[in-house]
Amino acid sequence: MERLITKIKAIDWDDIALNMNEKGYAIIPKLISEKQCKVLLNMYDEPIAYRKTVTMERYRFGLGEYKYFDYPLPEIIQTLREQIYPKLVPIANLWMKVLKMEKEFPDSLYALQKQCHDVNQLKPTPLILKYGKGGYNTLHQDLYGEVYFPLQAVLFLNEPNVDFDGGEFVLMQQIPRAQSKAIVLQPKKGDMLIFTTNFRPIKGKKGYYRANMKHGVSELHRGARHTVGIIFHDAIS
Repeated sequence: MERLITKIKAIDWDDIALNMNEKGYAIIPKLISEKQCKVLLNMYDEPIAYRKTVTMERYRFGLGEYKYFDYPLPEIIQTLREQIYPKLVPIANLWMKVLKMEKEFPDSLYALQKQCHDVNQLKPTPLILKYGKGGYNTLHQDLYGEVYFPLQAVLFLNEPNVDFDGGEFVLMQQIPRAQSKAIVLQPKKGDMLIFTTNFRPIKGKKGYYRANMKHGVSELHRGARHTVGIIFHDAIS
């Protein structure tokens, strides 16, 4: 994992912060290798790795399936979670400050997990998602409990327009007293997308205001699409 850690340290995190502040999302191209994508894909059918499987249509979440990893997390996911979280804390704390919210996030993932565990949020939230033809995911937010971190990430394990068609990642920005704005993205295999969990600040004429955000996946027309979601806070269940 040393190569991955070095790669994360070499990222221009000031540029990531700029994109997050201006758009509510940022793409890191080719963060993980072809081999690492394959390792995660091959892990999908290993039941021992997971604590829970969810069939989306059963709960009207969409059409597809996702599985929550159990602790201990796979090394690559644990490394990404531990190494990326501290890079995002300054962004999250700035958002809290400009929105005048009395919340400050700790510097380490361990400290955030302690806050989760203190309110009985004990379950890991990283997950792997699988969609086939016709699959989609309805707009939603990944909160899981009282304690949540306002940024999260997703890794893309398949190549769009090669392994699948359609299946775009959709962000919906709900602007107060205005129409909602859809942001449609199609990151490539190995890319990581960082985005807001449930809201972001936008600067208006009278200061910053809070724009609520949801995310989902548009319908797949062909092939199979897999992603790994990296959420930093733990869950009640």
